[in-house]
Amino acid sequence: MKIEVSAEKRTLQGKGASRRLRGSGKVPGIIYGGEDTPQAIELDHNDMFYKLKMEAFHASILTLNVGGAKEQVLLRDVQMHPYKQLVLHLDFQRVDQKKKIHMKVPLHFINADIAPGVKTSGGIVSHVLTEVDVTCLPKDLPEFITVDLIDLAAGHTLHLSDITVPENVEITALVKGDDQAVATITIPRSVLSSESTGEGGEAEGEAEASEE
Repeated sequence: MKIEVSAEKRTLQGKGASRRLRGSGKVPGIIYGGEDTPQAIELDHNDMFYKLKMEAFHASILTLNVGGAKEQVLLRDVQMHPYKQLVLHLDFQRVDQKKKIHMKVPLHFINADIAPGVKTSGGIVSHVLTEVDVTCLPKDLPEFITVDLIDLAAGHTLHLSDITVPENVEITALVKGDDQAVATITIPRSVLSSESTGEGGEAEGEAEASEE
């Protein structure tokens, strides 16, 4: 998904200037990285507020249009008000197409309803991770990574090494030798207790039949 963000250069800085910006429906931000010097910018608050609700906005190469000059960036940090629906500040990092980047990418789980641990054993899928840090060139950055649970049985765990990632993309933790758990299927106590009760009922029935 191609996402473009419009911004303007910001000349006035400081807490007072930022407060006035927010009062006028703007949000302060900064672009840094690359060979250029950091640039203070201002963006439309409502546009940013709704874009931040998009999953892809956090895991995509963005096109930042600053007064007509476009450059490729990543969203690196967001400061939100502790209790108001207010964006306080945004950090963007310039992208060098020839250098690998580290980025957190969301995981999309599929086939949970037909996994043996769910369909046959009545288990519940527990998502240990919902996103994963990847290393790749900007052009290879995926918006998300699909995790297929179709073969996951009850009591078993899916690890990072079990995930299929796009070509030229590496899971950073695996490169470091950390094969983290991603998802597991557990059997609820209610299901286990009902199964044991059923077995007990059958045993009692058999005992009564033998007495007769």
